[in-house]
Amino acid sequence: MLSAFLSAFRTPDLRKKLLFTVGIIAVYRLGATLPSPGVSYGNVQKCLDSLQGQNTGVLNLLDLFSGGALLQLSVFALGIMPYITASIILQLLTVVIPRLEQLRKEGQAGQAKITQYTRYLTLGLGILQSSAFVALARSGQLFQNRCDQFPIVPEGTGIPNWLTLGILVMTMTAGTGMVMWLGELITDRGVGNGMSVLIFTSIAARLPSEGWKIKTNEGWGKFALVLALVLVVITAVCFIEQAQRRIPVQYAKRMIGRRMYGGTSTYIPLKVNQAGVIPVIFASSLLYLPQLALQFFDQTDPGKTQAWIQNNIVQADAPLHIVIYFLLIIFFTYFYVSITFNPTEVADNMKKYGGFVPGIRPGKPTADYLDFILSRITLPGALYLGIVAVLPNFFFIWLNSQQFQNFPFGGTAVLIMVGVGLETVKQIESQLMQRNYEGFLR
Repeated sequence: MLSAFLSAFRTPDLRKKLLFTVGIIAVYRLGATLPSPGVSYGNVQKCLDSLQGQNTGVLNLLDLFSGGALLQLSVFALGIMPYITASIILQLLTVVIPRLEQLRKEGQAGQAKITQYTRYLTLGLGILQSSAFVALARSGQLFQNRCDQFPIVPEGTGIPNWLTLGILVMTMTAGTGMVMWLGELITDRGVGNGMSVLIFTSIAARLPSEGWKIKTNEGWGKFALVLALVLVVITAVCFIEQAQRRIPVQYAKRMIGRRMYGGTSTYIPLKVNQAGVIPVIFASSLLYLPQLALQFFDQTDPGKTQAWIQNNIVQADAPLHIVIYFLLIIFFTYFYVSITFNPTEVADNMKKYGGFVPGIRPGKPTADYLDFILSRITLPGALYLGIVAVLPNFFFIWLNSQQFQNFPFGGTAVLIMVGVGLETVKQIESQLMQRNYEGFLR
């Protein structure tokens, strides 16, 4: 492993890419800690100190993905989430809008057009989300009215209130555009997928502080046990993320002009976790809707229905919450795999280029075979995602504490960190192998 790192830094072009990536990450983290104009940074810190160990609800996941920048209303407060949301929306719309599906099939030119649409939608979502978060901060609901004594956006500063709020929205939207640009720079001139690297950086930035909170509140014994469980979970996630079912494909020989093509053997890799982390994000978003709905009711005198929703659906350690979360992940896993992998299209492309699965006739029988394999392999992938996602909820029960609500080694965070880490290492390794060096993964 160490020799592979040394080999990477000895290679001039790869060393430049690594240093460029590190520089972009440094700029990203600087923007995540830089306060926006009009925000009282001192009151933000007082409010965060008073809320340590408390559940801030729907904003926990978003704050984790922004590296702690969201609750501070920094320049990069929105982080990469508007771009992720826009990418998911465009991917889902590709299935239902023929124009987008046609662009996807046009290759690089069509993909460039879809990327441009994603950028426009990202800025639109940035305006909407920044306006919502600024309004929540001004009304005190950003922290569920627990920090009214520390106004984050003070009034009476001599500047018109509408101007202050407008500058805040413009700053955070511009920060979203810059984060998107930084991610694209890493993709083009650095190492790894830029957007994935930035979200990996945001989550990793929370590790030291959140881990130390666990040690401070629970002691060395439980802290050591938590670290041991984290290592076990990461090992299992690495194993499942690498697992795949390889469908053998044989290409027939054919003569084009005076040259012979085909006659090769390859395979179609079907990953066990074909859906990635998207089902967990969808399920988390749906489970946050009841909590958002409760904000519109009187919290001082909740009725029976409100109290039941709060105790059985909103609370992360409630058995019904865990069961609904688990079932939603399984449902969205099958749903997302069905719209992102089209067995009929894959079978038609294979037939067009003279490919076939040994023992299976080309065309519809091949599509049925791929659909059969995919439906069977999706079940263990869905169960794996569900188990990893609900592990933090069992930690709540075990510790009788809400500290794991923000702990980065839970559910969505660990899936993203391990997946991005493996893909980045594979990309570095492939460039090392081109120069006859030994890679990281032996």
